[in-house]
Amino acid sequence: MSESVEREEYRPSGTDLAPKLRDQEVGRTVVSARIPLSRADLVAYAGASGDHNPIHWNERFAREVGLDDVIAHGMLSMGSVLARITEWAVDPGAIIDCRTRFTAPVVVADADSGAPDTPTAYLDMAAVVGAIDEEAGAVRLDISVSCGEDTVLGRTQAKVRLA
Repeated sequence: MSESVEREEYRPSGTDLAPKLRDQEVGRTVVSARIPLSRADLVAYAGASGDHNPIHWNERFAREVGLDDVIAHGMLSMGSVLARITEWAVDPGAIIDCRTRFTAPVVVADADSGAPDTPTAYLDMAAVVGAIDEEAGAVRLDISVSCGEDTVLGRTQAKVRLA
């Protein structure tokens, strides 16, 4: 004999604080941030990702292959941007799709002080609601990301499910 079990609807943690689909408007900026990057960030990311390519830590090697200086890992840049989107959405599982093109390197120069944890590069990002998909319960965010005068991530979008 089977019992009928009433189940509580799954609600991710922080849902009460999360943005609501009904409150979104196309064209509205929902996230704007300046993300600092330092040489210490590159080392930490290399350790976490296993990407120890010398263009990310060796100035001489980076210059020998035609770069101005060491550069940030592309996925470090993208991950840093998506972390800000996750903070806005409150739920880390809310991002259901993302895409980008790596359009320019993010040069992370040595700090004048010599301190590796001093930021020397900054990603400026803004996420704007580009479309609302009522059926999917999600918004498409169109994200611009630059470092100085250079667009470093192009055609960047994230699809975010909202309650």
